[in-house]
This record gives sequence, structure tokens and C-alpha cells, in this order.
Amino acid sequence: MSAAAPTAGHRTTTAGKPPGRAATRRARFAERGVDRLLLLLVPAVAIIALLFVYPFVYGLLISFSPLKGGAFANYRDFFADPFLRQTIWYTVRLAIPVALVSLLLAVPLAYRLRRDFRGKRAITLVFLLPVTLGSVVLSEGMTTIFAPNGWFNLVLGSVGLGPVSVLYGYWGTFVAAVLGILPLMLLLLIGFFGGIDPALEDAAATLGASRAVRFWRVLFPLVLPGLITALSLGLVEAFAVFPSAVLVGEPGGATHVLSIPIYQAAQQRFDYSAASADATVMVLVEIVVLGALTLVRSRLYRGAAVGGKG
Repeated sequence: MSAAAPTAGHRTTTAGKPPGRAATRRARFAERGVDRLLLLLVPAVAIIALLFVYPFVYGLLISFSPLKGGAFANYRDFFADPFLRQTIWYTVRLAIPVALVSLLLAVPLAYRLRRDFRGKRAITLVFLLPVTLGSVVLSEGMTTIFAPNGWFNLVLGSVGLGPVSVLYGYWGTFVAAVLGILPLMLLLLIGFFGGIDPALEDAAATLGASRAVRFWRVLFPLVLPGLITALSLGLVEAFAVFPSAVLVGEPGGATHVLSIPIYQAAQQRFDYSAASADATVMVLVEIVVLGALTLVRSRLYRGAAVGGKG
């Protein structure tokens, strides 16, 4: 006579023995819909909390402990001083155009580098070289290239154009920031474009779609989240610009960005409470800009998806 099948309340293994404790715990996790693989995120979460969350919370707390005055004295002093308050506008006026121009330059480069061709590695290395140099070396190099007697103005003079003044103003910091942010965006976008199956574009070509149609109707909707991600990274990097704003900009005027009063408070006056307050203001401005960008992303993504279906 055959043995009765085990019931749900009395599970046995293939050997006829009851399951062990480990198997029982796995079964309970499965019944609750909990993926045990999520436990692998614990080290990463701990590192993020230790290196990012704790310093931010600590800085936020000490910003309300000024050397003198009440808890909000640092913030009151910041917004009461027109020179400090204007750093918000100077930062936004620099960061947003830098990020947009860097993205516009990176997109066609990444689009061309999405497939293999002879010389691709050499071209990619040239565009990624500024990352290895750093913003300080780039800024120092610009003081030679764009000097009144530098080769840039010498070339302009040879074709009958007058010298162009780029250094020690808004445009000097703008060019230096673009040179530093463009390689990061390019590296991200090469990965996004490269992750799209080439068969999709080839199939559209066989159906008679032109190159422009293939880009806007096939590739663009798929790479749009990557563009927004790259733009967000560029904005964060541009908000934190500091060496180029001092070395090739006008730190007392057009490029008096938020990072400068933060440095002055922390390293020159040793007022870490005021520096933390200024940094908190910068973070809040970044959150507002990135929040607006997220709303734009959702609208563009829905529009691109509808256009792609049409």
C-alpha cells in the first residue's frame, strides 16, 4: 500500500526526514515574500550611512550651533548678507549652463562611440584624459592656453580676429567646468548607448527609417533616462566647482559660487558651524534643481514613450 502524501503542515525532505532549521527559515522568508538576497545590501547601506548620511546629519546639526547668536544665526547671517545671498544666483547661473552644454557635447560623441570602429579606443582616451588631470591642472593649463599671448589668441590673430579674453571671469570657469564634467558624462552615455541592442536600430533601418528617425524614435526614448542621469551628475559636479572658480574665474565677483564661502568659513575662519550652514544651503538649492529636473524627466519620458508608440 502506498504511503500517504505529506501534508502542508508536515513537510519532509527527499530522504523522509523533517527539514532542518535553515530550510525552515528559507521557507518562512519565502512565505512572507522576503528576498533573502536583500541582505547582501547591508554592507553597502552601512558604508553609505557611515560615509554620507552621518556626516550630513552631523553637519546639519552643528549648523544650528553657531559661535554666537541663536540657533538660526548662521542662516540669518547668510541671507541677510547680499554678497553671500548672491552666491546662490552665481552658482545656479554657472551650474545649469555648464551641465546642459556638457550634455549637448557628450550626446553626439557617445552616439558615435556606441559601436566599434578603428581608433575608437584612442578617441575615447583623449576625451577621458581631463578626468586624470584634475580641475587644478586644467585651470593652470588654461592660464597658458588662453593668455593674451597664448596659442589660442595667436591662432585667432592669424585669421584676422582680435584676442578673446576668457580668463579671470565667468567664461574661464565655464570652460574649465565643461572640460572637467564632459568626460564623466561621456563615460556614462557610452554605457547607456552601448546597452541598447543594435538590432533595434538595424530593424528600423530595414523598414526605411532615416538616421534621424532612428535616433529620435528608437534610440532617444530608450536612452532618455540615461540623459537625465548624466545631466543630474553634471549638475552636482558643477554645483561643487571650486578650483576653476578661483584660478581662472573671478572669485570676488561673477564666480563667487557657494563653495567659496564654505571654504572661507571652514579653512580661513575655522567656523565649521557657519561652513556647515552654507553647505546646507547649497544642498537645498541642489535638491530644488534636481527635483525640478526629476519632474521634467517624468514628463519627457512619458512624451517620448507616446511618440515612440506612434
